[in-house]
Amino acid sequence: MAGLLSAMQGFCVIGIVIFVGYVAARMRIGGPSAQMVLNRFSFFVSSPCLMFAILSKEPIFDIFHPSIIVAFLSAMLIGVIFLVLNRMFFHMNAADATIGALNSLYLNSNNIGLPVATYILGNGALVAPILVMQQALFTPIGLTALDVFTKGKVSVKEIAKQPLHQPLLIGSLLGIALSAVNAKTGWFIPNYLYDPINMIGESAVPMILMAFGMSLHGTKPLQQKGDRPAIFTVAVLKNIVMPIVAFLLAYFLMGFRGPELYACVVLAALPTGQNVYNYAARYNVGLTFARDGILMSTMTSPVFIAIIAFLLS
Repeated sequence: MAGLLSAMQGFCVIGIVIFVGYVAARMRIGGPSAQMVLNRFSFFVSSPCLMFAILSKEPIFDIFHPSIIVAFLSAMLIGVIFLVLNRMFFHMNAADATIGALNSLYLNSNNIGLPVATYILGNGALVAPILVMQQALFTPIGLTALDVFTKGKVSVKEIAKQPLHQPLLIGSLLGIALSAVNAKTGWFIPNYLYDPINMIGESAVPMILMAFGMSLHGTKPLQQKGDRPAIFTVAVLKNIVMPIVAFLLAYFLMGFRGPELYACVVLAALPTGQNVYNYAARYNVGLTFARDGILMSTMTSPVFIAIIAFLLS
């Protein structure tokens, strides 16, 4: 119960930072472009530094733990399910459907995942495989799709080069490379180089959360009736269906039992990451849909994590 309480306190911390962003927007601190500036700075500078700082410190074998297979397959399946449902019922355009798929499969593995892994599962490094998977696979694929759908025709050469233009992926790959070098040789970059990178990276999460809070000012969630079915579908897929799929894959496919099984299911129940709103803002597509989907998922996730903890812990 102590671990569960600590995780709920983590949700409280996140809510307070979002509220600070809302108050800042309400008081017009930073002017009308503050939200855009926070989003862009986080996307191009802070988040890549954060990924480098986290992954470079993680042991290379923890980064590629077998649980990454469960996380990958369950996320892919949920994303495909949303796209199928969109084709059958919602009929969103390609760019908005991409945001919907990301809303359904993208885990808040950092600012919620880290405290959940630390306080409920007892090992913060358990989120490392998810961080790698999302930044090395889902983020470049999703952003490349958004690039294509928002710019129209894009050549095969440009698509092939697109992952190299993603700051988050570059930061993640550099961090993994340094982790591998450290495991092989014991060498790590000097503190006077690592510390400023880490310092900048630590600003990413609060900036993303405050920008998200700013987006709530002047708008009412779930006001666009046409988006409501898709938003509720995202929340169900993310917080209910994905943990069930993760349990089935972990138990029957991977043969996990005990703490490994428990960790896979709890992490699958994490809410949608605020990064999805950051990506939507970057391409100016599906902003309301992304915001409402994240908000709904974040509000309901603690309930389902508590249920999972009660059933499996």
